[in-house]
Amino acid sequence: MSAGESRLPGVVARSLKPSTRFFRLEHLRQLRGSEQVAAVCYRVRKSGIEFLLVQTSGGRWIFPKGSAEPGLTHAQAAALEAFEEAGVHGRMEEKAFTQYIRPQKGSDSSAIRTTVNVHLCEVLWLDPPQESGRNPTWFSVEKAKRRLQQDRNTDFGDALAEVLDRAANRIQRRY
Repeated sequence: MSAGESRLPGVVARSLKPSTRFFRLEHLRQLRGSEQVAAVCYRVRKSGIEFLLVQTSGGRWIFPKGSAEPGLTHAQAAALEAFEEAGVHGRMEEKAFTQYIRPQKGSDSSAIRTTVNVHLCEVLWLDPPQESGRNPTWFSVEKAKRRLQQDRNTDFGDALAEVLDRAANRIQRRY
């Protein structure tokens, strides 16, 4: 059988030339404005709703978040991030309740806008986080909003605080 022939009658197989250009996964994510997921982890106490935040390597507070993983739903990916970064075991809502845009700079200093789909997670129990240096900590709604706004540009900090307001409203409707 010669090149370009198929074993199936009437079917012609074509040889494809391999691509000579390779892209790193990080670069491809930047090209499409990578989609990420976040878990807004909460618990309800007599004193009110508390949110669990983790620290970035730079010391800022944020929700557990990461890339949407191939083969996982967004909710599953958010649950994985909550477990890895904060040791969370809980009930994750399948559908995102909101989104926010995360501004960041690309490797070539260009601006990239990343959409973060946010899922609500009721924390049932905590284990030690898989990732070191994350320092998962519970905060009241107001303290969590202040921590999210701290050391960030006003628009982004306000967008993160709005996520907490939406989460708190959603939780209060349940109780």
